[in-house]
Amino acid sequence: MVNESPDARPRRRLRPTRRGKIVLVVGALLVVTAAVLIPLSLTGSDEPPKKQETPQSTLMIPEGRRVSQVYEAVDKALDLKSGSTLKAASTVDLKLPAQAEGNPEGYLFPATYPIDDTTEPAGLLRYMADTARKHFAADHVTAGSRRNNVSVYDTVTIASIVQAEADTPADMGKVARVVYNRLLKDMPLQMDSTINYALKRSTLDTSTADTQLDSPYNSYRIKGLPPTPIGNPGEEALRAAVRPTPGPWLYFVTVGPGDTRFTDSYDEQQKNVEEFNRSRGSATTG
Repeated sequence: MVNESPDARPRRRLRPTRRGKIVLVVGALLVVTAAVLIPLSLTGSDEPPKKQETPQSTLMIPEGRRVSQVYEAVDKALDLKSGSTLKAASTVDLKLPAQAEGNPEGYLFPATYPIDDTTEPAGLLRYMADTARKHFAADHVTAGSRRNNVSVYDTVTIASIVQAEADTPADMGKVARVVYNRLLKDMPLQMDSTINYALKRSTLDTSTADTQLDSPYNSYRIKGLPPTPIGNPGEEALRAAVRPTPGPWLYFVTVGPGDTRFTDSYDEQQKNVEEFNRSRGSATTG
């Protein structure tokens, strides 16, 4: 991600985001480890899920996946017709906060869920949302939200931006601080990840024309947070949003893998952007 001055016209061709480096996975990721294993059988019933000793298989929802990707992963994992989970989502009460206005983005918690031939999408979605609410209701999250003068829902939204933008977990706290610093200064966030969300894509190549997009998720044109989270953040991104790293930064750009530069100087940012563009150009032509 690259920020421009709030009063300056976009001057560059490319702006990086972390998720632009990863091909979006819309299929189910079936693994036994690599996330939080929730040992429950998930059906469409309103009755509490029954414990089972050994789930037949598992579905892993990685950090940062968008709701649309979660729906597609569930369809594939449960061998359902495409669109089945999307349809089920419109019929189940996920007990979302009022601020969400019925949109579950950010509230399908990334974890590893057991599934079997009795699992139904409504029950699976319900438990994902229940898991998210329990994480977001934790004392350190609610206290941190009050300390940062934002709602818990806003904290989840900030965490989703952090998840999408940070190149490494070590950068998450600094990315969160950039978000808060810009909000405090009434500067547009200018996050490429929000534009990518609006355009349903993930890319490093955000053009000047993209920054003129007519969308409530265009954080180049509209100040403040986007109307919803832009993905489902994990625990590390949530911690960063709750307790951002102290610092004066207003800009950052990932010049190369593991090399994200943070600054409060617009001139220094432009030098970093030029270095990024040079490295991208040589990688493209090399």
